[in-house]
Amino acid sequence: MTAKSAAAAARATVYGYPRQGQGRELKKAIEGYWKGRVDADTLRATAAELRRSNWERLADAGIHEVPTGDFSYYDHVLDTSVMVGAVPDRHRGAVATGPLDGYFAMARGTQDVAPLEMTKWFDTNYHYLVPELGPDTVFTTDSTKQVAEFTEARALGLTARPVLVGPVTYLLLAKPAPGVAADFDPLALLDRLLPVYAEVLADLRAAGAEWVQLDEPALVQDRTPAELDAAGRAYRDLGGLTDRPKLLVASYFGRLGDALPVLAKAPVDGLALDLTGTAAANLDALAAVGGLPGRRLVAGVVDGRNIWANDLTRSLATLGTLLGLAGQVDVAASCSLLHVPLDTAAESDIEPEVLRWLAFARQKTAEIVTLARGLALGTEAIAAELTANRADLASRAGSALTRDPAVRARAAAVTEADARRSAPYPERAAAQRAHLGLPLLPTTTIGSFPQTAELRTARADLRAGRIDGSGYEERIRAEIGEVISFQEKTGLDVLVHGEPERNDMVQYFAEQLTGYLATQHGWVQSYGTRYVRPPILAGDISRPEPMTVRWTTYAQSLTGRPVKGMLTGPVTMLAWSFVRDDQPLGDTARQVALALRDEVDDLETAGTSVIQVDEPALRETLPLRAADRPAYLAWATEAFRLSTGGVRPATQIHTHMCYAEFGDIVRAIDDLDADVISLEAARSHMQVARELAEHGYPREAGPGVYDIHSPRVPSADEASALLRKGLEAIPAERLWVNPDCGLKTRGWPETRASLENLVAAARTVRAEIAGS
Repeated sequence: MTAKSAAAAARATVYGYPRQGQGRELKKAIEGYWKGRVDADTLRATAAELRRSNWERLADAGIHEVPTGDFSYYDHVLDTSVMVGAVPDRHRGAVATGPLDGYFAMARGTQDVAPLEMTKWFDTNYHYLVPELGPDTVFTTDSTKQVAEFTEARALGLTARPVLVGPVTYLLLAKPAPGVAADFDPLALLDRLLPVYAEVLADLRAAGAEWVQLDEPALVQDRTPAELDAAGRAYRDLGGLTDRPKLLVASYFGRLGDALPVLAKAPVDGLALDLTGTAAANLDALAAVGGLPGRRLVAGVVDGRNIWANDLTRSLATLGTLLGLAGQVDVAASCSLLHVPLDTAAESDIEPEVLRWLAFARQKTAEIVTLARGLALGTEAIAAELTANRADLASRAGSALTRDPAVRARAAAVTEADARRSAPYPERAAAQRAHLGLPLLPTTTIGSFPQTAELRTARADLRAGRIDGSGYEERIRAEIGEVISFQEKTGLDVLVHGEPERNDMVQYFAEQLTGYLATQHGWVQSYGTRYVRPPILAGDISRPEPMTVRWTTYAQSLTGRPVKGMLTGPVTMLAWSFVRDDQPLGDTARQVALALRDEVDDLETAGTSVIQVDEPALRETLPLRAADRPAYLAWATEAFRLSTGGVRPATQIHTHMCYAEFGDIVRAIDDLDADVISLEAARSHMQVARELAEHGYPREAGPGVYDIHSPRVPSADEASALLRKGLEAIPAERLWVNPDCGLKTRGWPETRASLENLVAAARTVRAEIAGS
């Protein structure tokens, strides 16, 4: 095929689309089902309508091939576990009794049965449910969901492509099941898993699927020769099947490196490659292996993870370069559009000029379609779009919003000493123990308490003018008073004010800092029915006035026990925002750190003795390739120290991290130089405590004993058992007792019971230590 005919064949496609609906209809239906207000048929009907609407909107926009199977009630990796029959033994009874309730039990747990572990999807803020596998795992095929959703799209007259998590990535994401040796390698099950994938592919082919996409993002990470060999074997086997659709193997979130020639040699019919950011290196790597002659290349030239308008001229040049490297070149985003909001048209509070700089899922779809048309018909066919795009890019580059000379001068003046505490940790620890007078195994929470319907209504009433500022503040004061009173009665040692005034741990601060934009409807799925509205970091950052001092000081006035000041750290402020792409991330992090430093100093001046600066995103933002990590960790840890380095030795600095693989960043956790770190540990059975011990972590730590992402209430005995396991790794004088994460998403009844059990567990284990 000539380059000209290849261009003429260019098609537009996407790998996945936001699931929730414009009004988060899916969230409301699922949570209604959990509460018994929505029946299963209504939930299924809502889901079917959202799928139909998404597919038809994509097709109407000009997408030639819509994805199916990317829709999920909770998580697409959990869907894959169901597809291959990898249901943990403890959940098999529930799944057999009712597949839908059993599915949600695996995700959320029940009072009697623990859920699957949850962790971050590569370096995004999306969370997946970790498969549990062992040498006795028996895979069985259940392609019901995949076939049904493909059939739904076909019935609408659409060209559809089922999307599946690939077998290699699925196994690489898995962990040994409870009771299985920690050194068990789930990839050893590959030969057992491939026949199940073969059956799914055959079922989809029988249903009429011409193409099936198999996602292998795990291959953009550093992989051993054995893992690369497994990938090659997997796709030789699947590509060699006679009864199968055409196979499109997709990878995203980075450069493939040594995995690219493995996939290029495999007998598959096409590859889908990320070509944005550092993954642009995939273009040269593809050329080095001779391209994909006679096969399909789906070029991910539109950033699927950020919200800035694409540089259409640059992307078109990249696409033109690819024409000689494949039999057919199609256009897509770099990954699923799951990671961006739905539509900028809903954002009435953002200035029209600024709104032109942004592209959410629907705008990215339009960019993909425009690029496909330009590739097929030439630049003259999209001349108007190119002219408008150049004007939008120039508007952003020249805007005063993006540059503040005073902020830049302050950041440039930072010295190494600014990012260091004035005393080493042992001296600080002694000063803090004397000042705070806490017991052995001190108890605390992570920060937030339940965000009740009354609180959300109060915020909505304030925005709508139904109550005035004084009425709203009266409600917040009352809530803080109730939270402080409950914590005192329960017996917690270090209290929090509960954050009733905060809508989100990043958005709340973003709304008070210069350089940020807030959206009204920019919802993005974090996990299950948890959606967040990441703010947009568009310009230079500064703090015009204190953000948290007032409410923290008020809470402290209600109690004689220490109340933690609660802040979100600089890396998390970046990671959970849509960050600017026109300067290095480290420069932006330093600006945010300096703004937070001002807040930390004001809290200390106001009498706050314990200040927590949360960095749950430190691990998720870790580059996927080891070679890229030292530079990232250098600026990330410096930013944290810069935000906290100015306090006195007796002021105790806490940090918090959750739902990530901590083993990769234990040294960086040490480099933060926080006095206390609290970490998720309940679902992983105190794995992080062992990792800290193996590293020789010298400071205080609170591995969580209460999994807050499940509605179940852990008993005092269960929390005690986790505490004892924690003590096997961390000495009692350095061990804290706390939940895994904030309590914002939980209800008050389960929160009360769980924290009462947590405190009881701490008292029990203290007594055991005293009697030993």
